[in-house]
Amino acid sequence: MNDDNDGGGSGDRGLGEDGTIRREGSLSRVPAVFAPVVAAARSRISAAFDGTRLHGAYVYGSIPRGTAVPGVSDLDLLLALHDAPTPADEAAARAVEADLDASSDLIDGVGVLLFDVGTLTSELERDDLGFFVACLCTPLLGEDLARQLPSYRPTARLARETNGDLHLLLPRWRRRAAEATTDAERRYLSRGVARRLVRSGFTLVMPRWGGWTSDLVESAEVFARYYADRPERVEQLRSAARIGRAPSADPAVVAMLVEDLAPWLAAEYLAVHGPKAPRP
Repeated sequence: MNDDNDGGGSGDRGLGEDGTIRREGSLSRVPAVFAPVVAAARSRISAAFDGTRLHGAYVYGSIPRGTAVPGVSDLDLLLALHDAPTPADEAAARAVEADLDASSDLIDGVGVLLFDVGTLTSELERDDLGFFVACLCTPLLGEDLARQLPSYRPTARLARETNGDLHLLLPRWRRRAAEATTDAERRYLSRGVARRLVRSGFTLVMPRWGGWTSDLVESAEVFARYYADRPERVEQLRSAARIGRAPSADPAVVAMLVEDLAPWLAAEYLAVHGPKAPRP
């Protein structure tokens, strides 16, 4: 999940009156300037995927949270298919990405995730992709799968299942850092890694804090409350929050994220919450 985690905080800790995590986005919160972008996404998806393939489409990230910045934020979409994605589905999704990205200067990139309904609602994914759909995704087309999913609380289980695989990403990040030869490649990598590290730093302490936020700055500050005895890690995560919004092409910055902060955070996560359930 490559969520565009930028924007304002949540004074109520993102919970409903019953203490469950509230869905963070809504089409009513889409800034007016981005309304044509969302309308274009709905139209383009409908044209590319008919009812025999598409169960539903969702938009997530800063646009439905109402915090998107023109020319800076990206457009993140999830498509729930009736059956497992095929090569043709993948090709159609990449075409949707390219068309939408080329159609507007308001967005800095488009990402389309493809999953089948069975996976999204499975027991194995209940506290990862299921949580993602129910709480972090805003319905755009079709039936809302949140009706088939439970309510969620900021528990240790949720922390483990959402980000307890951080250690598995380290080899891939190191390989990509070694292979990056352009500033554009390093900026892209630094943004993605930084966002994932901030999200992991937040969920590491989420059960103790007792709430949910997708805001990068707030996430780093929540982490800081519980790791004040590790000021160097606090400052690194704060830096990662800044990099997540303003990516860096500096090889030293990429190395700090990939070779220093990420291994420490992965080990700390395993020690506190353990690994997420293995996937096939």
